[in-house]
Amino acid sequence: MGHLGDLEVFSRVIALGSMTLAGRELGHSPAVISKRIKRLEERLGVRLLQRTTRQISLTEAGQGFYERIATLLSGLEEAEAYASGRSTKVSGTLRVSAPTSFARVHIAPHLRPFMEAHPQLSLNLSLSDDLVDLIGGGFDVAIRIAAPRDSSLVARKLAPVRRLLCASPGYLQRHGVPQCLDDLKQHQCIPSHNQENWRLTGPQGPVSFKPEAMLHTNSSEVVRAAVLSGLGIGLRSTWDVGEDLKGGRLVQVLPDYEGPKDLCLSAVYPSRRFLAAKIRLFIDYLAELYGPEPYWDL
Repeated sequence: MGHLGDLEVFSRVIALGSMTLAGRELGHSPAVISKRIKRLEERLGVRLLQRTTRQISLTEAGQGFYERIATLLSGLEEAEAYASGRSTKVSGTLRVSAPTSFARVHIAPHLRPFMEAHPQLSLNLSLSDDLVDLIGGGFDVAIRIAAPRDSSLVARKLAPVRRLLCASPGYLQRHGVPQCLDDLKQHQCIPSHNQENWRLTGPQGPVSFKPEAMLHTNSSEVVRAAVLSGLGIGLRSTWDVGEDLKGGRLVQVLPDYEGPKDLCLSAVYPSRRFLAAKIRLFIDYLAELYGPEPYWDL
């Protein structure tokens, strides 16, 4: 088992590109990680890594060795996932990536029942609005808001996502209510945090609109706050502004135009035949929590 552990250490160093990151993930110091790699090299009688003060790289022998053990380790993980997937008792660490605002509002407040049901499980929740590298980042699962796409990853739909145009009553009182899509050109339309064009579906089908405003930001929460303050019109998801719409702090504009119908909240994980119990239980929990008619739309 010591030999197998050295293979796992080597594999994580290559996947993460750093002994420090691999040590952090595996619970060892960089010195221990370095010692394990050196022990593996001595046993094989060949150098696997070229080390510098700034980076590590694979030797030719190391590249070939890594390609061969990757399949072996993947098979072992699959076997473990098959066995553990039949149990509701889980332990270890579950590494999850999720969008910042969504996680703060719709994941963090609901973690206590899940964590109490699985006291031996540790949850590492990493928040980012970027599309993280699931494999390279060492994540077990990522929560994403996007349209389905071809991928080597498996995606399970958790809930539909509805996006609509909205503004504060004060803004509409000062600037008027747009009556058609062309009217938006005369309004302050606050771009999304990723600066993408607004993809909308209207009476004539899909359309794209480039929002123009004085404010540009990489924060989704700043966009929401700006729309609420009356700075302009925004394209927001109901999971983000549902309570504001219900409370009258925001008003939907151009109701004939909304975001794409195929937009959804999904749990994305590496393609494996057998899913580890800790991943399955977490995904099942969120799927039951949100469902086909999520609570923020009711």
